[in-house]
Amino acid sequence: MSQILTLQLSEKIFAAIQRQAETIGISPERLAAILLERQLTQALRSLLSEADKGAAQARFERHFGSIKLDDSMSVDNESIDADIVREYTSSHEEE
Repeated sequence: MSQILTLQLSEKIFAAIQRQAETIGISPERLAAILLERQLTQALRSLLSEADKGAAQARFERHFGSIKLDDSMSVDNESIDADIVREYTSSHEEE
């Protein structure tokens, strides 16, 4: 859903937006909306408190080290060592 917002711009700013909009083939209104949205998104990101950033980082880091393997793979050291020995001692010749 979108909303209508009326802005009053200086002639200089409007002319710059209009030139750029013509260059990329969109309306000045659309370009102004894109620019405002990008600027606001960046501003909101920078306004996140350190606590919010810390909480987001903690939620992200909860996934570190998580892995789900099917039964065909094993991560125990003994089977890994056995696989390595088998590979080093194999001649890898076609039979």
